[in-house]
Amino acid sequence: MNIQLYAFDTPNGRKISVALEEMGLPYDVRVVDITAGEQHDPAFVAISPNHKIPAIVDPHGPAGVPISVFESGAILFYLGMKTGQFWPTDRTAQVAVMEWLMFQVGGFGPAPGQVHHFIALDDEGDRRYGLQRFMAETRRLYGVMDRRLAEHAHFAGDTVSIADFAIIGWAWRHARHQVDLADFPNVQRWYRQMMARPATARGFEVALRRPAPG
Repeated sequence: MNIQLYAFDTPNGRKISVALEEMGLPYDVRVVDITAGEQHDPAFVAISPNHKIPAIVDPHGPAGVPISVFESGAILFYLGMKTGQFWPTDRTAQVAVMEWLMFQVGGFGPAPGQVHHFIALDDEGDRRYGLQRFMAETRRLYGVMDRRLAEHAHFAGDTVSIADFAIIGWAWRHARHQVDLADFPNVQRWYRQMMARPATARGFEVALRRPAPG
């Protein structure tokens, strides 16, 4: 049986489809349409108690026992540990991976996510303060990433890790953040290299929405 991926076409969903493709793990997609409130379905909440996508169910978990995992950062960590791929064996190197994974989960996700929220508001008064605050923070985070990538090929060092999969999901939405990657040339270099990876490209091509009716 394949891993079941419960997701929607969002940055957090794409992190996991990219990781699964890069790791070569067989999986089936179960679309959870968050625009229709499907994240509140009791069957989904049973595996994702925070009512958020993504989540996975692995029928071949530790000791062969099925396991469900929610929260995108936890899923990436689980998949890295399960496969030994994109997760270093050296403990010092593991620290760098976890630092940048947590950087994404705690910062480069929540801040641009607020940009997504405020930019969609119709009332200019409601939009103005939120966009000013969270666009500034989003650009600051891009700057942090740019400085890191000035010294390293990837976020945790010279090789691709689960931290890169976490961050690419949100960097993918840079246009929606109203960020020109040309302003952050090291991020732009990394982004182009990641998106040129065939498995990463497949991760972004996976259908995480249902076809429109008719």
